[in-house]
Amino acid sequence: MVWTHEQMCTRAARELKDGYYVNLGIGIPTQVANYIPKGVNFTLQSENGMLGMGPFPTKETADADLINAGKQTITELPNSCYFDSATSFAMIRGGHVDLAILGALQVSQDGDIANWMVPGKMVKGMGGAMDLVAGVKKVVVLMEHNAKDGAAKLVKECNLPLTGKRVVNMVISDLGVFTIESGKVQLIELADGVTLDEIRQRTEAPFTSLLN
Repeated sequence: MVWTHEQMCTRAARELKDGYYVNLGIGIPTQVANYIPKGVNFTLQSENGMLGMGPFPTKETADADLINAGKQTITELPNSCYFDSATSFAMIRGGHVDLAILGALQVSQDGDIANWMVPGKMVKGMGGAMDLVAGVKKVVVLMEHNAKDGAAKLVKECNLPLTGKRVVNMVISDLGVFTIESGKVQLIELADGVTLDEIRQRTEAPFTSLLN
């Protein structure tokens, strides 16, 4: 058994702390907002110019003018505020965002991340990922452990265009949880039913383990 997206998001939500300003990346990370532990109060920041995002709306309450960076409709809160892109990125580049949870195509043992393009594929642009990984205080990657073709995504060295170097602090995959510090990868949690041998077979990057 591997973790479902719901279980991955539930685990990622444990990294959110009271008072944090948080940016959730496109894809699986946006779902983290649905699994916040009770009693944890934080503020969501979106690089398209909104601070204080509420939950996803119902079909009846959706407002097409209220969207996140992934163009998903969202809701506002009583303390929500809006601003231009320059102000939004000033928050990010100024180190005022505590945590970013992002998806990735590859993460290296040194904490490098590649998540914005695959060579030869059409892309709209790099978005805000490069600013996020450079400016936020902690970067958590939420991703499937292996690509569709079975290739490892936690690798010795990224061979896709980099988003940032030595910036990832934690990887949460459908197989388990890894920390990355000073070029060293450490497995700290396993998904239920996943064995250490299985995770070794499916991981290219060398790692140590806190588990037996």
